[in-house]
Amino acid sequence: MFEHIIWNLTGPEIERESFRRIAAEYHGRHFSAAEWPVARRLIHTTADFAIADTLQFRHDPIAAGLAALRRGAPIYTDANMIKAGLSLPKLQHFYPGYTRDSIHCGVADPATTELARREHTTRALAALQLARPLLHGSIFLCGNAPLALAGMVKMAIEEGIRPALIVGMPVGFVNVVEAKELLRETDLPHITIEGRRGGSPLAVATLHAIMEQELP
Repeated sequence: MFEHIIWNLTGPEIERESFRRIAAEYHGRHFSAAEWPVARRLIHTTADFAIADTLQFRHDPIAAGLAALRRGAPIYTDANMIKAGLSLPKLQHFYPGYTRDSIHCGVADPATTELARREHTTRALAALQLARPLLHGSIFLCGNAPLALAGMVKMAIEEGIRPALIVGMPVGFVNVVEAKELLRETDLPHITIEGRRGGSPLAVATLHAIMEQELP
């Protein structure tokens, strides 16, 4: 009953074989040499080729993201799952000064809870407001809360606060499509998945895939 399991592969070998199979099976749209590793990583993360059909790269986001990483740009996330999932060794390859505290997520902070209660809004939006001083030039990873993405776009338009890169992949049924449509109308470098799909694991996978292009 176990004869169809491949037992004698290491983790890196399994990943390489997975990527080989993805490349062999994918017959969808064309991606540039810089975009394909991101698309491939998201297919690998979801085991779903259809995710590539709605993946969008606008305003040279990969180059912008790599430049931000090299200068040690702060990273802002809308979910602690993203903060926990990002690889610190990969970040430190680009900027040795990166620490876990370089990844900011205030959604569970008491000040965030109080502001959300006072303003009758979500913790994701309240956390974004409190993080305002660090957002300009940051890497902004949104994989959960559409209001965090919409709020970031609003700050960019109304206050000139411009992240270096936005990974806009909130998930759900309320405000999700609308927030992504707002992002599409900007000139901010961004990567997004159109429609309702998204999630924190996809935001993490996207930044990892960007970094892996220059990792040994």
